[in-house]
Amino acid sequence: MPIAPGTAGTVVGVLLYLLVKDLSSLLYSAVFVTVTLIGTWAAGAADNVLGAKDSPTIVIDEIAGYLLAMFLIPFAWWAVIAGFVLFRFFDILKPWPVNKLQDIPGGPGVMLDDIGAGIYTNVILQITVAIRGS
Repeated sequence: MPIAPGTAGTVVGVLLYLLVKDLSSLLYSAVFVTVTLIGTWAAGAADNVLGAKDSPTIVIDEIAGYLLAMFLIPFAWWAVIAGFVLFRFFDILKPWPVNKLQDIPGGPGVMLDDIGAGIYTNVILQITVAIRGS
């Protein structure tokens, strides 16, 4: 996507989430780990091929980050949308210490800042679910 590739990647993450949301937490975790491991390898390879650190054309990190953002969140459309908005907010803002994770070289550095954004998002969603009751 030439415009807003991170947002486009997150949309793909939403679509994948919708496909796997009904899996057991163990299988959901396996999907997340698989996407993260493949993404880490692919992002590192892409960095080398493109000659750029965390090129905007790499969006597998957004997909993994969104999957983590929605882990153990009961399905509701408000949560899907809130997860999307919060994840994009944290991915763009990169608050401390997430901003330091992107300094790690290679594929891990590409992936970890989005994993951090997913963690921040998940914590807020878990608190919201607890307060709302579902």
